[in-house]
Amino acid sequence: MNRDELVSFLDEYLNVPAYPDKSSNGLQVEGKPEVERVAFAVDTTLKTIERAAKAGADMMIVHHGMIWGGLNYITGVHYKRLKALLESGLNLYAAHLPLDVHPEVGNNVELLKLLGLEPKGPFGEYRGLSIGYWGEFERPEPIEKVAQIIAEKLDATVKTYEFGKREIKTVGAVSGEGAFALEEAWKKGIDLLITGEFGHADYLTAIDLPQSVLVAGHYKTETLGVKALMGLLKERFGLDVFFIDEPTGL
Repeated sequence: MNRDELVSFLDEYLNVPAYPDKSSNGLQVEGKPEVERVAFAVDTTLKTIERAAKAGADMMIVHHGMIWGGLNYITGVHYKRLKALLESGLNLYAAHLPLDVHPEVGNNVELLKLLGLEPKGPFGEYRGLSIGYWGEFERPEPIEKVAQIIAEKLDATVKTYEFGKREIKTVGAVSGEGAFALEEAWKKGIDLLITGEFGHADYLTAIDLPQSVLVAGHYKTETLGVKALMGLLKERFGLDVFFIDEPTGL
């Protein structure tokens, strides 16, 4: 299909202009005008670009793009990535917060779906916008069971911090660096926060609140949105799509 038609669909479907974001969302690098094969990845790296080009992709759709608020200098890693994109003719499309918050294919809705939960409401306020969701089990589930489901379905190593409740009824999901939502979870009575990263200061906050947390990896928790979007584009437009898996272990 025509690149500009696909970009217009993505911009509208993901509601890209609505979200204040440090990422420059949308079409970041213009390439081939016609798109037949699309690569999906979490990150824009030299390796994912090279893999997409080698596989004959016309476009890459990613969660973490190359441009975060602008490029001041095209040197070093920016030069290498941009050179690889331009030489291959790849279009690069990025959706950061829009792919976290989306109610149908977003990372956080998809995290709840892994547990068989539907979103009950927004959660995880960031810059005045709730980018996550919370859901509720019909009856409390042991935190060990929740962790096992997430570990198996994400194929991830998960770690739980059982500082609050161990019998889980309500779950809040904020992928990636979602520990900023710790106090919100505690104030709203969310039994378990599921996120991707958990630092030293986050540990101290969680233990003092106290708040139970499940950490499943920044990368793994953000594979869900691009994969869900990939399936949507295949079904709706008949595009040839594939996922590039380059886990960081983080």
